[in-house]
Formats: sequence, structure tokens, C-alpha cells
Amino acid sequence: MADIRITGRMVNFSRLTFETNDLDRIRQQLSAILADDDYSGTLVIIDSTVKQELIELIQLLIEYKLQPMAAVDGVLGDDARAIQFPVISPDQPVQRITATSQTIQTEEAVLEKVAVIKPVAQPTVYHDEILRTGQSLVEENGDIVLTASMNSGSEIIASGNIYIYGTARGRVIAGASGDMNARIFCNSLEAELISIAGTYYVAEDIPSEYFKKAVQIYLNHNQELEFEPLSI
Repeated sequence: MADIRITGRMVNFSRLTFETNDLDRIRQQLSAILADDDYSGTLVIIDSTVKQELIELIQLLIEYKLQPMAAVDGVLGDDARAIQFPVISPDQPVQRITATSQTIQTEEAVLEKVAVIKPVAQPTVYHDEILRTGQSLVEENGDIVLTASMNSGSEIIASGNIYIYGTARGRVIAGASGDMNARIFCNSLEAELISIAGTYYVAEDIPSEYFKKAVQIYLNHNQELEFEPLSI
């Protein structure tokens, strides 16, 4: 067991992209954008297409009770490093793909496929092809059944359960809308990240006895990820 483990809750943040460095104009537009809701404490990533007075921009955002947490590398990268402000890499291109089929399943139909859990009837999408690096398969209102494997660098995200009949690599995120009863089932666990309802483990945190094994994963009463072997 390692002396340091990276675990925790996935958090939501917003990206603010600036196409001007006119602070008065930024202030005016922020006032309009933030007027309709309470954004106090919102974590924000700063992105910009033009050079900025970064310290002044950070201070301005704090005035609006936002919490700047990092800058996207690019035109702000050097300035951020100079003040030891966190820098994150630009987004890698992700291709969001469409599942090969979709249906509304009854409980009986689901139980014919997976006998270890009894989910309620809900929309379920099926994908019968390998999920390749850079591809993202998302279902915002139900379960995902992947009858193939997924490559490293891919991701699968469902508001409900995720069933992977091949090897689970990449990022596997179930209960993305906050469903703490969601589960992940896979034939072979080799994921880079797994998450249920915001609680996540990176690869190094996954218990070694479940690596490359058939498992189900769910949240226990302490909202910690639990692993159980599957007999498949």
C-alpha cells in the first residue's frame, strides 16, 4: 500500500474565456452575466485569447466572489508561472460519439444480461464497437452498455449504471448526475479513473487484487468506492 493515495470528490468548475483585456469591459460583462444567480465560491479556470494583466484579472474575479484556481497554458502560461499560479494544459480534442443503439429496457430485460443488480426501467444505450482513444460516449439520462472494450484515453460517462463486457480502460464515470446508487460493472478493470456520483479513484488507488479482474463497483454508506468480484 502506498504512503500517499489520491482520492476525493470530483468538483465542478467553470471556464472563463476572455477575448479582451479591457478590465472595465470585463467588469461590465461579468456584472451582467453574474446578476441572475449566486455564483459565490464558483471555481473558475482562466483562459484567454489575448495577453492579460493576470494579477489584476485574478483580483477582479475574487471581487465577484469567484475562486480562480488555474490558468490554461498558452498566452497566460508564462505570466501564471511567474507568480506561481497553477497552469493546466489546453484541452485535448475529444470526439463525442453516438451509441450504436438505444432502447427503454424493462427490469426483466436487464436482468437477463446482468443478474447481480436489479435496476429500474430507464433509457439504456448500447455501443457495440471498441471505444477508441479520444472518443467519449455519454448518456445523460440512463445507463450505458458497452459490449466491446475501451482503449486508454477514451471515456464513458452515464447518469446511471455502466456495463462493460470487455476491458475497462480510460475514464469510467457513472452516476454523473449525482446518482449515488449507480454502479459500474466490467469484465476486466484497467481504468485510468473510475468515478461514481463524484467520488473517484485514479488507477493507483484501485486495489491491486481487482486489477484485470471482473468486478462491480459501487458507493458504500460512507460514500467510498467499494469493489466486489464478479463471477462471469
